[in-house]
Amino acid sequence: MDEPNTKNTNNDHFAENTSSTYSVGLDLLINAMELGEIYMPENRGEIFVSNRDVNRPGLALSGFYGAFDPTRIQIVGLSEHEYLKSLSIGEQTESLKTFFASKPICVITTNNLTTLADFIGFAEENRVPILSTGEKTSAFIAALIAKLNLELAPRIARHGVFVEIYGEGVLILGESGIGKSETAVELVKRGHRLIADDMVEIKKVSAITLVGSAPEIIRHYIEIRGIGVVDVRRIFGMGAVKMTEKVDLVINMQDWVQGTQYERFGLEDEYIEIMGIKVPSMTIPVKPGRNLAIILEIAAMNNRQKKMGYNAAAELNKKLMEQMGEA
Repeated sequence: MDEPNTKNTNNDHFAENTSSTYSVGLDLLINAMELGEIYMPENRGEIFVSNRDVNRPGLALSGFYGAFDPTRIQIVGLSEHEYLKSLSIGEQTESLKTFFASKPICVITTNNLTTLADFIGFAEENRVPILSTGEKTSAFIAALIAKLNLELAPRIARHGVFVEIYGEGVLILGESGIGKSETAVELVKRGHRLIADDMVEIKKVSAITLVGSAPEIIRHYIEIRGIGVVDVRRIFGMGAVKMTEKVDLVINMQDWVQGTQYERFGLEDEYIEIMGIKVPSMTIPVKPGRNLAIILEIAAMNNRQKKMGYNAAAELNKKLMEQMGEA
């Protein structure tokens, strides 16, 4: 049996812009994580988090600041709380005074812990927000890191259309006017969901995962030449749109060129690299008479089968090789 070949298509325009840094407002995190406010300085609207890492400041509270990073959100859990309670009043005051003087971006207490006496005083003196949650420390940290990874992920914005087809996030690329938006509308009519039209924002939320969404200002809108801009959510209903989806497959739509040899068997797997992550891709030639919506449905289902371990092209190739061996 011949194994399917793979081909990597490197696109420089999908490279990560490493010079860009992103931030998220503290108010957004407060609302998203349902945090209580113990103390909030007057400049709350100017406080932005730009570090995806969080920290439990046990070492800092004990006096070691060699690797302390004040841009990280500081999580005070049961261990830190019990350590501070074990100190004498003078030691506790000195520990908290030094800690808040380092001006951490924010301090969050977990488990509905009671704030110690000097907490608010030193926080007010250094204008450090203090927030609280009833969640257990480990569970809260996991949820907070996931939220920060999403909000602060490296990202790029590219011209294209992004749809969900049978649970697969399909990014459709191609020259302007080739029919990407029209294909998306047909897919929506067939029960699939639109995520973005014209401009797709792609975030690298982990070392193996890309998530696509639409810029907020054009979310749920689609442009059809000859008609103009339409609101997909209002015409087709809430079930026709989605906010975000993982990028599972990239479809490159191209005008059909007579004489060009297009893929017919699918033995050669193609990939495109987006911000260092390889994503399955394929080129779909476009010409009058081809039902692109159905073709993209099949492409999405076929990609899903491959992820589940079944490759139709490889299976057929195996049967042909076995038949030739018996002849």
